[in-house]
Amino acid sequence: MSLTHAPSQPTTGNRVHSSELSLEARLAATDAAMTIRLEEAAVAHEVRTAHISTDPIDLGDVLTVPLTPTLQPPTPYRTPVAALLQRAHHRLLTDGWCTGAVLDAEGARCLYGAIRTEARGDRSLEAQGLQVLMDAIRRQFINADCVPSFNDSFASSRIPLRMLDQAAGLADTRGL
Repeated sequence: MSLTHAPSQPTTGNRVHSSELSLEARLAATDAAMTIRLEEAAVAHEVRTAHISTDPIDLGDVLTVPLTPTLQPPTPYRTPVAALLQRAHHRLLTDGWCTGAVLDAEGARCLYGAIRTEARGDRSLEAQGLQVLMDAIRRQFINADCVPSFNDSFASSRIPLRMLDQAAGLADTRGL
């Protein structure tokens, strides 16, 4: 004696075995069946929850934090090189990041351009900042040869900004 499951949907007399249908036809049939099930579930949900009153909520009363993050730098580092790298990070966040140029037409800068600008003509401070940044980069990217080529090897600012932030922490740890 064999047990069979009763079909959940009424079927027509012309039943075709699923092995006789193409993959596309089986996928289409499955999609149609799932769509029907989802629509039935949505209707059942509406019926079960129709008695619940839903008053509109003013999000101004609920949200108490700014919708956009402020671009204020965190507490500044006390060491000069760490503070330089932190200012360069903040400059890239506010003015934008670019590749292929120290400064682009919109005012965005590359890593080197941000450090150079924030060093304000102090070549020794600039060189120390670039050296610490290169040390931070080489901890994760062994084959990096210089800051400008590292900067230009990315399509987005996510990793260069992360490296600049890590370099600031590294400089602070070293007391630079």
